[in-house]
Amino acid sequence: MKRKWNWALWVGLVFALAGLFSYQLLSQFPITRDFPWANLLLFAIGGILLVLGLARAFGNPRVYRGKIVGPIFTISSLLAFSFFAYALFYVVRQMPASTGAPRVGQKAPNFTLPDQNGKSVALADLLSNSSGALLIFYRGHW
Repeated sequence: MKRKWNWALWVGLVFALAGLFSYQLLSQFPITRDFPWANLLLFAIGGILLVLGLARAFGNPRVYRGKIVGPIFTISSLLAFSFFAYALFYVVRQMPASTGAPRVGQKAPNFTLPDQNGKSVALADLLSNSSGALLIFYRGHW
């Protein structure tokens, strides 16, 4: 009897890797920027599929394949999730708060930065030609 392909193992691995590598893409949207719920959902779906695939592979090994690659995929997915959780929930939280950043309504200090062409532009120069300037502050990491 020919054994069946254990699709749950392969799809579970794909979902787990998607949870790891899609963070950069998904963190661009406001709904997933502060808490990576979409990535954690991908990891959870991948984990459920991997457990299902392992149960098939070890519960009925004559019908389903995966007794060798199943544990390898599962350990790889657990390592990927561990790295993701460590980096996101521990390392990023260790960054110091930006105490020197201006608050809302506070006057910005004068500074000079290069523009998109490499030419130096000072805030005072921008304010001399108009009544205001819009400053956008991004988070300090990505």
